[in-house]
Amino acid sequence: MPQPNSNLPILYSLQHCPYAMRARLGILLAQQSVLIRAVVTKNKPAEMLAISPKGTVPVLIIDHAEPAEKRSDKATIIDESLDIMLWALKLNDPQDLLQAEDSGKLDTMLDLIWRNDREFKPDLEVYKLAKRFHKESEVTDRQRCEVFVAELERKLESGRYLMGDQASLADYALLPFIRQFARVDRKWYLQSPYPGLRDWLNRHLQMPLFTKAMAKYPLWLDSREAFLLGKN
Repeated sequence: MPQPNSNLPILYSLQHCPYAMRARLGILLAQQSVLIRAVVTKNKPAEMLAISPKGTVPVLIIDHAEPAEKRSDKATIIDESLDIMLWALKLNDPQDLLQAEDSGKLDTMLDLIWRNDREFKPDLEVYKLAKRFHKESEVTDRQRCEVFVAELERKLESGRYLMGDQASLADYALLPFIRQFARVDRKWYLQSPYPGLRDWLNRHLQMPLFTKAMAKYPLWLDSREAFLLGKN
């Protein structure tokens, strides 16, 4: 079997981390190719920690083939999931997910994603823990999440996607987190007053793109093998 091009960007990734999922989706949507190095939270590669000491995934190394003395870390290392999506889609955006003809649309998307990451995600973590440990605060914790969820439902009342009738960066950036929300209490979610969100989520989860983004790879520390994500 031919080996992947070793000069491709390297992506450190964790299969079920929503931020890593977001990065993989962006790379696939942009029809880019990277080499996956799969990691787990409890055993992070020293190579990853050396370039991104905060120790979270995803981490993308763009020009790792260059000698270290010629590299600028700011230019070659991207360790924020949204920045990886933007990097990929600015290279190639066949579905116009950035909606380039209207710069105001991108600002609106980025604001929605910011609130997902800074407001909804922390509330979601509290809700997940409440459900897991059967806390009395579970309903109240879920209701805090529902403030944002209800806003998304209202958006979907006027279009198939969060920005209207055209898919956008926001849909794919939020997808992993809404998926998590739906899985906390599946029975409640299926009966919840968010039919538009359920339809939106189901459509995305049934796409071959999502299946490809969720492929499982042998751990880098076990195999030391390169695995290709994206087009050949």
